[in-house]
Amino acid sequence: MSSEEEKLFVGAHNFNTDKQALEDHRSSFRPISEVVVVKDWETQRSQGFGYITITNPEHASDATRAVNRESLDGRQIRVDHVGKSALGNKRGFLWGLWVWSQLL
Repeated sequence: MSSEEEKLFVGAHNFNTDKQALEDHRSSFRPISEVVVVKDWETQRSQGFGYITITNPEHASDATRAVNRESLDGRQIRVDHVGKSALGNKRGFLWGLWVWSQLL
C-alpha cells in the first residue's frame, strides 16, 4: 500500500458477501487498488469482514461517510478507516490485558 492509498475496514457484512460484491457496492469506493474478504482458514467461508484499499485518500473519507451503515446483502455494514475506532488504541491494549490474564 503506497502512502497515497487509504485502507478501509468493512465489517458486519453477510457471510456470503464476496470480493466482487464489496467491489461493486457503490461507486464511492472507486478507484480501488485491492479488495480482501477475510475467510476462515478451514472452511474458506467469509468471516464477515474485509478491507478495501482506495487509491485516493479523499475518496476514502467520502466513501466512509457515504457507505457506513448501509445495507449490503441484507446486513448493515460498518465502514471505517483502518486503525481508527470508537475505542481508539485502547481496544488493542484491553485485548492484550485479557489475553495476558488468560495465561496466568
